[in-house]
Amino acid sequence: MGYEVDVLGVGEKSTSGDAIAIRYGNLHGSREEQTVVVIDGGYKGDGAKLVEHIKTHYGTSKVDLVISTHPDQDHINGLTTVLEELEVSELWIHKAWEHNQGLAAKFHDGRITDNSIGEKLKNNLEVAHDLVRLAESKGITVSEPFTGKVFDSVTVLGPSQDYYEELLPQFDGMPSVKQAEDARAGVGLLEGLFKAAEKALKKIFATWGEDKIDDEDTTSAKNNSSVIAQIVVDDRRLLFTGDAGITALDKAADQLDCCTTGAELRFMQIPHHGSKRNVGPTVLNRILGEPIAQGSSRYITAIASSAKEGEPKHPHKAVLNAFTHRGVKVLATKGMGIHHYNDAPQRHGWSSLEPEPYHYEYEEEA
Repeated sequence: MGYEVDVLGVGEKSTSGDAIAIRYGNLHGSREEQTVVVIDGGYKGDGAKLVEHIKTHYGTSKVDLVISTHPDQDHINGLTTVLEELEVSELWIHKAWEHNQGLAAKFHDGRITDNSIGEKLKNNLEVAHDLVRLAESKGITVSEPFTGKVFDSVTVLGPSQDYYEELLPQFDGMPSVKQAEDARAGVGLLEGLFKAAEKALKKIFATWGEDKIDDEDTTSAKNNSSVIAQIVVDDRRLLFTGDAGITALDKAADQLDCCTTGAELRFMQIPHHGSKRNVGPTVLNRILGEPIAQGSSRYITAIASSAKEGEPKHPHKAVLNAFTHRGVKVLATKGMGIHHYNDAPQRHGWSSLEPEPYHYEYEEEA
């Protein structure tokens, strides 16, 4: 069996996003011998691009599975068009508003009830709620993707339901949490200072094997709620991470450690468009292995979905270097689509890409 992973170019300017189409099976045979999966749909306008890509390059209007990793607009908004214009069999999406039992007790305001929290989540995540309603109106099977969920060769590695519900009170737009009120205020101040200084750049000098990233998880709760999924095709493991951060990735690595298929990692989506806030040396060592000699290879391809003008944040050169240290071939979309494949028909008009070079000097925000 073969596979194709198409990471579409999302982001004309500096706003990155994710829209991924996947096809696996006997790609030289009929549609019945193949499975088509969509992971996220980018911004609203990217949905039409995704639909056209699947019709043109996969020769079908049928999608077996759509996965919404998390409800940020750069991942979910385009999925409405996918559901409206393609024949989708199943949708995986978290329904946050149905996980409100006992949440009221976690908030500072005593007037809050579980029902009001459920309504707040429904309103805050309106696009996700509307997507579920659209799917149900079209007879599409809707399931929540928690750890262990399986569809054909697709398996969810994270989040678990317990971890997801632990993250919910920290989602954007939620009231102040009792235990974290002071900490949240401090984070807000730091974020304000960071934004004020984000235009300032400083020069960084890198040495091979030295990771200039750390193990502190500073991404948002919503990002850490991202679905982390693997697809195994002929003993090749393909890993998709959404915007997951270090904590979520570490929990997913526990699942990888328990995996007994013997499949070797061959593809990994670099989380959150290559943001420096989402990966650290320890979790990369668990998933990819420790840094190896320069010029060596583990025959793994990693792709960051980044906007055309996303640098220096998306992708961050320190993140690209960290993957390269570990013998990984690193690519970044930078607003253009990338086609990664094995045992697939030749696609005319598409050419090979050179991997990202090692970045000995680069700029980052001060």
